[in-house]
Amino acid sequence: MSHFTTIQTQIKDLDALRTTCREMGFDLLTSVEARGIGTQLRGEHVIRLKGPCDIALQPQTNGTFGLSTDWWGGYVEQEVGPNYGRLLQLYAVHKTAREARKRGLTVQRAQRADGSIKLTIGGL
Repeated sequence: MSHFTTIQTQIKDLDALRTTCREMGFDLLTSVEARGIGTQLRGEHVIRLKGPCDIALQPQTNGTFGLSTDWWGGYVEQEVGPNYGRLLQLYAVHKTAREARKRGLTVQRAQRADGSIKLTIGGL
C-alpha cells in the first residue's frame, strides 16, 4: 500500500550528509573556515562548494546542526538550490533510505523530470 509522508529535515546524521555531499560533488570537511564573499566563518563541519562560498554547520542546542552561508551573489543558491532546497531534499532521501535499510526494507529511487526524487520503500 502506498502513502505520502512529509518529512521536516534537520541535519543530525553526518554520514547521510557526507553521502549527500559526495553525490553532489562537494566535500564535507571538519573544523575549517567556510568561505564567504569577503568573510569567513568557522564551522564544526563545512560543506566545501565549488564556487566562492561554502556552508558552515553549527551545532544547535537540540543536537542538530544549523546551516550558515553567505547568500550574496547567488553562488550558493546555484549549487544547492534556494534555501538549501536540493541539498536538503537529497539529504532526506539518503537519511530515509538508510533508516529503511536498517529495518530490512528495500528502497528504490527514481529521479523525476521535474527534479524531484521518488522513493519507493517496500518489505515487511
